[in-house]
Amino acid sequence: EAGFYNIGSYVYGVYAIDTLVYIANMDNGLRIINALKPDSLIEMGFYDASNYAYDVYVIGTFAYVADGSEGLKIINISDPNAPIEMGFYDTGGSAEGVHVIDTFAYIADGSAGLRIINVSNPTNPIEAGFYNTGDDALDVYVIDTFAYVADGSTGLRIINVSNPVSPVETGFFDTSDDALGIYVTDIFAYIADDNEGLRIINVSNPSNPIEVGFYNTNGSAQDVHVIDTFAYVADDWRGLKIINISDPANPVVISSYITDGNAKDVYVIDTLLYIAYEESGVRIINISDPVNPIEIGYYDTGGLANGVYVIKPFTYVSAYNAGLYIIKHPMNASGIEYTQLPYQVLNTILDTIKQQ
Repeated sequence: EAGFYNIGSYVYGVYAIDTLVYIANMDNGLRIINALKPDSLIEMGFYDASNYAYDVYVIGTFAYVADGSEGLKIINISDPNAPIEMGFYDTGGSAEGVHVIDTFAYIADGSAGLRIINVSNPTNPIEAGFYNTGDDALDVYVIDTFAYVADGSTGLRIINVSNPVSPVETGFFDTSDDALGIYVTDIFAYIADDNEGLRIINVSNPSNPIEVGFYNTNGSAQDVHVIDTFAYVADDWRGLKIINISDPANPVVISSYITDGNAKDVYVIDTLLYIAYEESGVRIINISDPVNPIEIGYYDTGGLANGVYVIKPFTYVSAYNAGLYIIKHPMNASGIEYTQLPYQVLNTILDTIKQQ
């Protein structure tokens, strides 16, 4: 033995180039050790890898990642080939949903409720205020001065955030099961309510939300995205459900699409639908004819894909412990091509080591 360096936790992989040794360290991510003098090893730097990336929201050149127990991560994506973490904020709970408006990021923070983070300075985000929603805040959608929170067993919570420093609940509606996902448009909030499917809530009076309709998807509704008169539901093991909501009191399913994996999140832009599958990455569905959805491409993220956001030509996928993926997808005659541009995460480092 010529020398040693105590990392302080489990080492799962190692790779050396010249005098630098790169260590995959379970608790602390990537450690870089200078081994120029084997009997006197020196740590040069480290990168704390992501926890569990649950959701992602993109504005301009920044991706905002809800990173589980690590809170909010702010990633500079101006160069998609080399995303860089600009700042982070430990929200205190488990960040599972994120929605960004202007200079504020609204975080559905699990048992810690709704957290409001001032991100005007991406390198130094600061909490402006918070509200304890009562159960596990799992998703959030913000319109004007209201934050609508899918709060697990307590259903829909409506929070007035006109004063971010002092948010106040104005009303709530206890859905039948666990509110997991939410989308709000005009006067309606659409709730993905786990085993109870899609719930449609009239929120024109925020202090007195009223359910006007529902549709039992016979699966486990995880998330919902609404465009015009259609609600697109990620229904876990049942895949995708397309529901006609032109009559909110009488929603009707018009088609389904089932593929491998559990559908966790859905995003619609133009005639394309992007759905995050827990086992098989992101699938792209052509919905120009909602009655006959057709898959035209997919990308296997390698992790547990559970959040998706699209700003053409890039798709941003949050993939639990595999972090954030940035996927470029130009159209061609045969469908869609993809280029993987992963965020710096421990799993990526481990995969590289294994391949070497």
